[in-house]
Amino acid sequence: MAEQHSSKGIMWKTIGVAVVLIAIIYPLTNKSFKSAADSGAGNDEAEMRIQPVAQFELAKAAPAASGPKDGASIYNTVCGACHNTGAAGAPKVDDKGAWAPRVAQGKEALYKSALNGKNAMPAKGGAGDLSDAEIKATVDYILTKVK
Repeated sequence: MAEQHSSKGIMWKTIGVAVVLIAIIYPLTNKSFKSAADSGAGNDEAEMRIQPVAQFELAKAAPAASGPKDGASIYNTVCGACHNTGAAGAPKVDDKGAWAPRVAQGKEALYKSALNGKNAMPAKGGAGDLSDAEIKATVDYILTKVK
């Protein structure tokens, strides 16, 4: 009978040690191995890891400055692209010989050409949002350069 008592004691001690080990090891393994289905934060982390490298957003352009623009700024932003380089047959601003016959026709003829377009130049130089007064101010600015 003594043998049975000692084997029962060993069995209970082994079970006790196993329970203590399970009680220590289970919480450690349970925290580090949560499944994605059980964890709401796991889904957020996965979404963060698979984000695209870049994103593209369209935004509205800032509204244009209110009030009329002066001839110099319009020339530099619209007209200068062709009249500084001579692109599409446009007379260069610094070429007084090319401007002489145009200036001889008078301001009204130059205003009409600028407002309605001439040869490769579209009406208002392609900037349809400009007023007639702004175009005339730009022609006046060009005339100060070519005379």
